[in-house]
Amino acid sequence: MAWPFVTVAAIFGAIIGSFLNVVIARLPADESIVRPGSRCPGCGRPIASHDNIPVLSYLLLRGRCRNCRTRISIRYPLVELLTAAAFAFSYHWFGPTLDLAAALVLLSALIAITFIDLDHRIIPNEISLPGIPVGFLFGSMRPSVGFADAGLGVLLGGGALFALAYGYEKIRGREGMGMGDVKLLAMIGGFMGWQGVLVTLVVGSFVGSAVGIAFMIRERGTLQYAVPFGPFLALGAAFYLFWGAELFEWYLQATHL
Repeated sequence: MAWPFVTVAAIFGAIIGSFLNVVIARLPADESIVRPGSRCPGCGRPIASHDNIPVLSYLLLRGRCRNCRTRISIRYPLVELLTAAAFAFSYHWFGPTLDLAAALVLLSALIAITFIDLDHRIIPNEISLPGIPVGFLFGSMRPSVGFADAGLGVLLGGGALFALAYGYEKIRGREGMGMGDVKLLAMIGGFMGWQGVLVTLVVGSFVGSAVGIAFMIRERGTLQYAVPFGPFLALGAAFYLFWGAELFEWYLQATHL
């Protein structure tokens, strides 16, 4: 009986993904995400509503603008599909609960941040700073987190990465982590509490280190700062959102903490 609702969640996610594409493209350029409407990056002509259906329009037009035939990046349908999958899985996992609402808001923010950070090596304050009080509000209302853990999550998330970034800069004499990562982890801590911060850091650091080493080997050790940290924090947060609480509880029981 839940599958019709999961399908609706996927459709809604694809629509939100289409909006996230606008955010990803315009926010780093300091452009309005509201006006003007969607337009072709090649000829600049407005995209008709029937050519702006998530995923389907891209397939029907074979990834090109109807007017000038400029090729449209594959990233657009990928973001829409990723958001659709995230929304559908979230509904399947949480059902119609407050946890679902928190998950949809958090995942939408993380998807936008991931692609902006990959493209521009920045995490926009327009997402992370409002995300901190929004995350704290959601975390405070969620029974699985609560007011105290949400507050500790914000403090630990921001404080832990700030200490790492400050220490690295003092020891190495150069910046190794941007303040955008600090604010992102504070936002994640608000949504998921201090336990979510710890798991996010562990998973994000592990996967990020593995990918970074692979890039360094590929470039024969000459590439620095090739991989932004934000996408790996987002990955770690998504992991904790669905499976991390059980993993954290298992770890505490296994170590008798």
